[in-house]
Amino acid sequence: MEAREKSLRIYDTKRTFFSKLSSTFTKILTPTKTGINNILISIKRSSMIKNYIQLNNCKEDEKKENITKKFEDSYTLYLESIDEHVIESIYKRVKIDVATDFEKDALSKYYNVIHLKENDELEYKLRKQKYLLELDYNNVKISGKKKLESQYEQVYLYEMEQLFKRLLKHYSMKLTEKLTPMQKDEVYDKIFDTLEDYITNIMPMKEITDPELIKECSLFETYEVGKLDQVDMLDKRMILLGISRKIFVHSLPLVVAEKCYIKLLKDTRNLIVDTKIPRKRENAYQLLLRLFEQYNNKLLSVKIYWDKPEQKNEYIVFAEKCKRLELIRENGLKNYEIKKQILYIREDMRKLEKYNDKYFRILQFYRNRLVNLGDMRQAKNSFKTGKGKYVVVKNTLRKEIENASAC
Repeated sequence: MEAREKSLRIYDTKRTFFSKLSSTFTKILTPTKTGINNILISIKRSSMIKNYIQLNNCKEDEKKENITKKFEDSYTLYLESIDEHVIESIYKRVKIDVATDFEKDALSKYYNVIHLKENDELEYKLRKQKYLLELDYNNVKISGKKKLESQYEQVYLYEMEQLFKRLLKHYSMKLTEKLTPMQKDEVYDKIFDTLEDYITNIMPMKEITDPELIKECSLFETYEVGKLDQVDMLDKRMILLGISRKIFVHSLPLVVAEKCYIKLLKDTRNLIVDTKIPRKRENAYQLLLRLFEQYNNKLLSVKIYWDKPEQKNEYIVFAEKCKRLELIRENGLKNYEIKKQILYIREDMRKLEKYNDKYFRILQFYRNRLVNLGDMRQAKNSFKTGKGKYVVVKNTLRKEIENASAC
């Protein structure tokens, strides 16, 4: 009786040998498909590299046009093969939970790129190409084939240069459109993120000979480790913008670079008046001084076209003051630094005082700073009542707004 009961026992088919065998076959077949796709990618990659070498070696203009088209066609087929690999292989591996962490991360990034298609078709196309190239470049590096990596790196750098330039041009054009303040901030963030991506991942692969550029890149590297506060983030963006004036002169036109500098100046001013921590406020102020200097040296000094003639004349006067200031450097660095602070503050105040109500808090900070530097005397022009604090501005009594924006 006991034997009969045991023979009639019902087994859970989900846990039987045959079920496990079926699951194993599925896992085996998926990597096989991945292998086939990788072979197709290798073939099309080799064809693209071959065409790129021919294009570089071609000296005749008549033949160059045909070879260029041949290379572009092979490049398109190569990217399509990687795209197919992501959809057909990596997606299936993630779905049945046999994917590596690298493959899971790759699929996640793929979907982030796909979502761009809903709002910006051109950005989607450029970002997708960039993603597919990066994905296969990582595979080539992992393979350990040094000759292949060396050959592929030439094509990779060539295409990446084009993609980064086109992305920055696209974002520059976006800034000329009618955007909300939030949309503009998003475009600025994308510009700085794209610059950071290029300098972090592409610049180390290139040979740099410009001493100033090497120095700026080394300075940028100090911000790649550790947790950054708001001042550090703005400082890093200032460095990125300075580097961009050497490597992306056409992709990030001067008029757009100026908007980026003005954005950084605005954010730094706001940080000065918003923070309650004295050390952080002082750090932000020192950053503002460095921003003034870089903005004048790297942008305004080479600016050719001005919106209004009086703006150009005003800058010429300011530039002359800077030249005269350099003459007193020999008399003592401390005195020079004080005079330079006064000059920069006075110049910024001149621009902001036209909109006194809007920039009241930062102007108040500037006046206090000039008092500390011995360039201005303090006069009592405020009093407090139960209804708040009142100040006298241009012989007019007005109530001070505690949380007004600096810019």
